[in-house]
Amino acid sequence: MAVFLITFLLMGMIIFWLLLKSRNMQIWITPYILNSFKKKKAFKPQHIYVCVADHYEPYFGGADKKTAHKLVDTWVKKYRDVASRHTDSVGNHPKHSYFYPIEEYDKYVIDELKKICDEGLGDVDIHLHHDNDNEANLTKTLNDFKHLLFDKHNLLRKNEAGEIVYGFIHGNWALDNSRPDGKWCGVDNEIDVLLNTGCVYDMTMPSAPSDTQTKTINSIYFAKEDGKRKSHNIGSALTTNNWTNDELLMIQGPLELNWNNRKLGLIPKIEAGELSLDAPPNETRVSLWEKSNISVQGKDNHTFIKVYTHGLQKKNMRMFFDDRGFENLWDILETKYKNSNDYTLHYVSAWEMYCKIKDLATNT
Repeated sequence: MAVFLITFLLMGMIIFWLLLKSRNMQIWITPYILNSFKKKKAFKPQHIYVCVADHYEPYFGGADKKTAHKLVDTWVKKYRDVASRHTDSVGNHPKHSYFYPIEEYDKYVIDELKKICDEGLGDVDIHLHHDNDNEANLTKTLNDFKHLLFDKHNLLRKNEAGEIVYGFIHGNWALDNSRPDGKWCGVDNEIDVLLNTGCVYDMTMPSAPSDTQTKTINSIYFAKEDGKRKSHNIGSALTTNNWTNDELLMIQGPLELNWNNRKLGLIPKIEAGELSLDAPPNETRVSLWEKSNISVQGKDNHTFIKVYTHGLQKKNMRMFFDDRGFENLWDILETKYKNSNDYTLHYVSAWEMYCKIKDLATNT
């Protein structure tokens, strides 16, 4: 009997470990469990800042120019129509953050995005897919593109020293050459390259269930380059007294387990803040995003919710517009947070989220 029980337990442990490995959860499940035991105080009133970071790829799937332009035209028209009907607690419309891929540059597309951004409905930052790259080429690529956006399109912005600065999302999640096989990057010191070219914040994470996911979850923290892959795996949590310009600010989105959505009735779905046809917004997901409690330590009555999408994929456009995905998202947020004594809702762009985080950390 004892042998049977031991064998049963061992088999159960093996199956459990294989399940974790199949979703790369072994990377982050321990800090997730440890964090779940920490009692979080309910600071009220609570400011809720919501940003949708879009890996905005008009040429996804090898689309030709005509198709890409049609997708963008449709997006701009429909987004303008639906976003203009919604406001947060202080009267701002939702602001979409377009992280535009360098390798898909198209003047027409950027000009169309500039128009909608000028209407207060969005902002543009930088996205990049690359492979087998090196420090010198990456430096040139980033510098050239930031100058193109700023000089030709009047996008991005300058800091106090007059330098063009930008936010970043890495393609294929492979920030700092973090894939174990080394694909889709190639630059082990990418964090330093980003800093040296004017990047002031990164919104790549979370990447679960990818094996590029970091051990650090549900955090705003500084990542310091160590010359090795995945330097951002751990870092220093942002507090009200440790701001630095020498490390890269990582603004993560939520990473939770959704026990209300279980495979085979047993295995919880990973909640990583994705908005897609397969992952439309709902009230349970919004509550999980808030539960992640992503904030500046010491300023716990300000919660930052960064979710992401690949908005121009046709199936996702169908969810956002035809299936009322944006309407549902904003209706839920406004019902829950807009007209409440306990909450104040803020629709922000990625850049505005970064600025608010910096303000909270530096003005104590």
